[in-house]
Amino acid sequence: MAGKLTLCATPIGNLEDISYRVLREMKEADLIAAEDTRNSIKLLNHFDIHTPMTAYHDNNRFDKGRELVKKMQEGTKLVLITDAGTPGISDPGEELVKMAVEAGIEVTSIPGPAACITALTLSGLSTRRFSFEAFLPRDKKERKTILEELKSETRTMIVYEAPHRLKKTLGELLDYLGADRKISLCRELTKKHETVMRTTIGEAVSYYEQEDPRGEFVLVIEGRTHEDIRREQEDVWKEMSVEDHMKYYTDQGMDRKNAMKQVARDRGVGKREIYGILNGNGES
Repeated sequence: MAGKLTLCATPIGNLEDISYRVLREMKEADLIAAEDTRNSIKLLNHFDIHTPMTAYHDNNRFDKGRELVKKMQEGTKLVLITDAGTPGISDPGEELVKMAVEAGIEVTSIPGPAACITALTLSGLSTRRFSFEAFLPRDKKERKTILEELKSETRTMIVYEAPHRLKKTLGELLDYLGADRKISLCRELTKKHETVMRTTIGEAVSYYEQEDPRGEFVLVIEGRTHEDIRREQEDVWKEMSVEDHMKYYTDQGMDRKNAMKQVARDRGVGKREIYGILNGNGES
């Protein structure tokens, strides 16, 4: 009989956040794969769990992953945990899930703590639509590409950052997103000294020029509004003369009447104003 892979979310700080179902699953499993067994043994000891553990982390995710898949094919009931939070989110568990799915092994996930969702709900920013970026890439070219994409992102953005890189990342966000963009800096989530700084990127940069960042951070950043994008596009059109703007559309085969309507919409003005300019009754 084939085994099974169960993803178990573990506390991100406060041990009381673990679920009864996760505890039962870890106790009944044949083996627990942990990102760092030295860290996870503290969790197991606290809840009196004696299931054997094995290390599964970023450096061995392929070789160890194949080994674990083979064990599950032979009937092993495997639980996967990460250092904190939900396995598969910004950790090597993602790879093990892919391998298990491809091998036809049953995979299930027990919901629980996730730093990204906890921070989002505390941020005071829109939660309806969001994008999770995890840690920004270290590679300079790839990092620049992602930051360029974030400039036009309309969803709320979630980014993880380590304390020693926070100042650099805030500086980059300032350059790409601007000083007035709202941001919530969340740290020590679920712990005694949990803090959420709801501010702007510019104010956050100024604050950490005077203070040293401590603890792991989750940054929740306001997305661009559609109104901002519309105004920016209007400004681009307004840099073009009305005559050139009209030519842009008529060159594509649009008749003059419809081109005039579209130019007026693009520039956020009435059709009569465009008509007047084209007929020498206004400024272009």
